[in-house]
Amino acid sequence: MAAAGLAVAHADTSSTTPSPTTPIKHVVVIFDENVSFDHYFGTYPNASNADPDEPTFTARPNTPSVNGLSSALLTSNPNTANPQRLARSQAVTCDQNHAYSNEQSAFDHGLMDMFVQDTGGGTCADKSIVMDYYDGNTVTGLWNLAQNFSMSDNSYSTQFGPSTPGAINLISGQTHGVTTGDVSGAVQDGTFIGDADPSTALDDCANGSTEMPARAPISSTNTALAPTNIGDMLSDHHVTWGWFQGGFRPTSTVNGRAVCGATHVNVAGASSADYSPHHEPFEYYPSTANIHHTAPASAAAIGHDDPTGTPVDQKVNHQYDLTDFDTALSTDNLPAVSFLKAPEFEDGHAGYSDPLDEQRFIASTVDAVEASPDWSSTAIVIAYDDSDGWYDHQMSTIINPSDTAADTLSGTRECGTVKTTTPPAYTGRCGYGPRQPLLVISPYAKTNYVDHSTTDQTSIMRFVEDNWQLGRLGNQSMDARAGSLGNMFDFSSSRRAPAVFLNPTTGQVEAAPAGSGTTTTPTTTDTTPTTTDTTPTTTATTPPPPPHGGGGRGSGGNGGGRGSGGSRGGSGPRKPDIKVTCTTTRHGNKITVTCKVTGKDAKSGSTALRFRIVRGSKVLATNRTLVKKGHAASVLKTNKTLHGKYTLRISIAHTGSAVASAASTIRLH
Repeated sequence: MAAAGLAVAHADTSSTTPSPTTPIKHVVVIFDENVSFDHYFGTYPNASNADPDEPTFTARPNTPSVNGLSSALLTSNPNTANPQRLARSQAVTCDQNHAYSNEQSAFDHGLMDMFVQDTGGGTCADKSIVMDYYDGNTVTGLWNLAQNFSMSDNSYSTQFGPSTPGAINLISGQTHGVTTGDVSGAVQDGTFIGDADPSTALDDCANGSTEMPARAPISSTNTALAPTNIGDMLSDHHVTWGWFQGGFRPTSTVNGRAVCGATHVNVAGASSADYSPHHEPFEYYPSTANIHHTAPASAAAIGHDDPTGTPVDQKVNHQYDLTDFDTALSTDNLPAVSFLKAPEFEDGHAGYSDPLDEQRFIASTVDAVEASPDWSSTAIVIAYDDSDGWYDHQMSTIINPSDTAADTLSGTRECGTVKTTTPPAYTGRCGYGPRQPLLVISPYAKTNYVDHSTTDQTSIMRFVEDNWQLGRLGNQSMDARAGSLGNMFDFSSSRRAPAVFLNPTTGQVEAAPAGSGTTTTPTTTDTTPTTTDTTPTTTATTPPPPPHGGGGRGSGGNGGGRGSGGSRGGSGPRKPDIKVTCTTTRHGNKITVTCKVTGKDAKSGSTALRFRIVRGSKVLATNRTLVKKGHAASVLKTNKTLHGKYTLRISIAHTGSAVASAASTIRLH
């Protein structure tokens, strides 16, 4: 018998994977943090271009307009402050208040005029910063992606509230069903409305005590499992999938429990832990939680169930470190559905991350997918978990009313009118919530296109369900009511959107991915990878440091209001000391790259190398390997035997993050 409150769906007992209903064989979801639409795209496609130290942005002819910040909203805003442009030097700001109740109060019956009072950050010296926005001189990469692919200006959080509800809605479409007590106000009438870590029984690296309901137990009368999230549904239909998150790989084990101790610093030099447990939604479900953060048994195992486990245990090892996504991509083993979560310093969350660190992650990821053989059948979706409380002028349509004590949209305990239904509707899910950016990057995406149809976070889930014929999750999931992403694609035309490579630092369009020899500013400049061909010998080195150094781009920090921009000449955080020297040999269609790796940070298991053989912008072969005892070797296979002049690209990743890249010419005889 199914557990109370769970909709039972019969699992697919065949071993046949359903064929996609579109040409999309791979969906990659980049799920970033805490941005409203107006905060990033309010003045799109018009950038200031006033500061010569900032990357310029000029819109393509016939770029469509968006529902953004009009002249009246910029100069006569109904809030107590007008929106102001934030410069690139103000990338790191204080965090805003994005609680479930506060976001509703800021909407003020739909007047959208109480943001300064209700969502201005508690640590912000000047709470009017909540009104402010960036333009294409700072979020340059996202604006360029919008120019070349599809963007929505009418997409929303499924419900009001912070990160955890947004992440859970992405994969399940409903946040009701917490089985333990309220944790710091995170639960209201049995529904998740706040931030709380998964149970420590489900995640070794968590600090909380909440958990979601288990799947229906297996018995002689019930051989089916009740799916609780999209991961369950994908596994039940034999579709490969995974959630890949920065810092998921343990740094140590203490008393049999994993410790997630990896850290990084942002552009302002502030350090934060890579792994955030309450950003990992699959860890809230016993059916999909990877409790001990166990690494995949091999590259070939990534995305697949564990055939040796029990029917429930088979699903639990789909939670991975971001480095496992790199491995899957470079070994031609990309899962059908991949969710990517950046380490904290690169996820875009105000307070500890920023648009510039986020841009580096997005650009590097998109470039890598575009340069892979899977690009021709891939759709990358960029979406956000919540708005952070940042101002957005557009009132959302309330399609899911609620009347809990935490609801404040139009009065005490008021968010629309709750209708009497059988069974009763879960409360505490007032939505749609604030408007957020949504982009689709794919050869099949419409180009320079703005979609005005209504979508929400569960529209991504619905696209996956429809593409692999999974059905709907049930149990009042919002996937059944979600708008379609279909308007952002064009599957009927023979025309394909070309790949667009971004400079990870500036966000501007490049002729080829970073490291190909055409990028002027690498991610970091304190390492010196080199490549050497056996006949003749050639060497390529990373370009010199950029003119303004690497640090001090904003002093806003965790409580610094608007910030003064800091010192542009600062040296920033120390970069890893790694040097790579490689030789290549060819035997038929196999090219062997053998490298010597030196430097005090070139530790076994923490440094990875990615190799690509390219001609022009076309990637002919790619592979990735870990450094072991100062050496690394990899075999790249091409479709045919190569002769002549090619480019060998090498990218270095240290503790899961890209730190340098370089390229050299090789001659194959």
